[in-house]
Amino acid sequence: MRIAIGSDHAGFALKQQVAETLRRAGHEVTDKGTYNTESCDYPDFAAAVGRDVANGSVEKGVVICSTGVGISIAANKIDGVRAALAVNDDEVQLTRQHNDANVLAIGAKYTDAATADRFVKLFLETAFEGGRHQRRVDKITQLEQSGK
Repeated sequence: MRIAIGSDHAGFALKQQVAETLRRAGHEVTDKGTYNTESCDYPDFAAAVGRDVANGSVEKGVVICSTGVGISIAANKIDGVRAALAVNDDEVQLTRQHNDANVLAIGAKYTDAATADRFVKLFLETAFEGGRHQRRVDKITQLEQSGK
């Protein structure tokens, strides 16, 4: 699978570790930055990952900042992105099954490396259920288009 990953300075170390885990699992990873721990702005990296997901150059995205909240808000500003914050295994699976989330946001301050790897694995392996959920995802898309 083709996956874009990005983080700010607070998420840099965890991003590096998750990216390596993804590569070892055979995924093609596009690192959208940041590339060090110097202070930077998470919206820049959320937008870069989100644009790759929205234009189809990758299938999924992973974004990481201190809490995961700011970077998920920023990613969701890109039309076509449905970013969800990883909190626990059940929510990660449900956000794929019910919301067809295509970007996973992780809070580096609250998520250790093993948990982040588990969240990403669940995110990538869980399928969207469609059905009644597709109707709801379609309504989200309509909101994007009519909210301008």
